[in-house]
Amino acid sequence: MALMNVLVDFARTGRIGPLHCGMPLAEAEDLLGPGRPHPAIRLRPDMDGYPHAWTGLELFITQRLVSGIWIRLRPGSTTKLPSLVLPDSESYPSTVLREDLLAGLDAVDCRHDINDRLTFGEQSSILTQPAHVCAVFSTPGRDEHVPQRERHYLRVIHQHTA
Repeated sequence: MALMNVLVDFARTGRIGPLHCGMPLAEAEDLLGPGRPHPAIRLRPDMDGYPHAWTGLELFITQRLVSGIWIRLRPGSTTKLPSLVLPDSESYPSTVLREDLLAGLDAVDCRHDINDRLTFGEQSSILTQPAHVCAVFSTPGRDEHVPQRERHYLRVIHQHTA
């Protein structure tokens, strides 16, 4: 399985394998192993709205339930995801062009619309239907080495509950 398959499936379904919003943190940790909690959670374990991280995967937790799932990417670099998410993953190139993700979504008939709230300047965003997964793209930063600097690259793909 490739990173693009994981991204397209997440955008289409709102799930990453068995991971989904609404599941208990304890269940996610049973599947993934213990995550690295945000420093605010270490100070006060009852804090809400902060992530637990497993390398490139973050789960935001509210009242001990998963309230958000995020995969962050950095163009020109690599990302590592837990083997539950991307089997046999050590690390994968994290350079994903906007056009490539959109073509992947079109290939599986996943509707996507421009997300006006997060589209401005050098940034663009889409929202998938019916899963309501948001993907945010932008042009690369100065320290990001990519072949086509004028193109939009995937920065983050995420879903969260209200």
